[in-house]
Amino acid sequence: MSIRFPLQQGPRPGHEFATLAGGCFWCLEAVYEELEGVVDVESGYAGGHVERPNYRQVCDGDTGHAEVVRIEFDPKRVSYRELLEVFFAIHDPTTLNRQGNDVGTQYRSAIFYHSPEQKRIAEDVIAEAQPHYASEIVTQVVPATNYFRAEDYHQEYFKHNPAQSYCMFVVAPKVEKFRRTFAAKRKKSA
Repeated sequence: MSIRFPLQQGPRPGHEFATLAGGCFWCLEAVYEELEGVVDVESGYAGGHVERPNYRQVCDGDTGHAEVVRIEFDPKRVSYRELLEVFFAIHDPTTLNRQGNDVGTQYRSAIFYHSPEQKRIAEDVIAEAQPHYASEIVTQVVPATNYFRAEDYHQEYFKHNPAQSYCMFVVAPKVEKFRRTFAAKRKKSA
């Protein structure tokens, strides 16, 4: 059984949290780990009604949680808007409760905001992005609630398991798309 650490109560001084759901958290985590200004990325579960859910419970779709990444970022180096621009570039915000073959409410597209300002920016970005999609954007914009860190083996999953088939066929193409599209915004060490 993996160790579950208590939730960090808040970001470090001068930093902020962003919590995003866009399909499997392994994909989002792998991308945001490479974005300049991102201090930490943690895979977890948010928005549900069960205390401390585990992966199996979330996958069964009965807890109400979405697979999310909680991103700690330095707003002096990367803006919340820029985080959302990457978010909309690497997942399909028009498919309800699915990303590719991952189907269920746990794979929904959602922005879990941490402040009224984040909510406003999220709504603005969605409105600006909508004309670029043939279908309606279904991304939820909801308060960040009931966040729980995922099990240890989910943390930095792509980094530790690049040859795993899901990573090769689903995660790696999203990471490559990010690298091509946002080359100037990648960490120098990435």
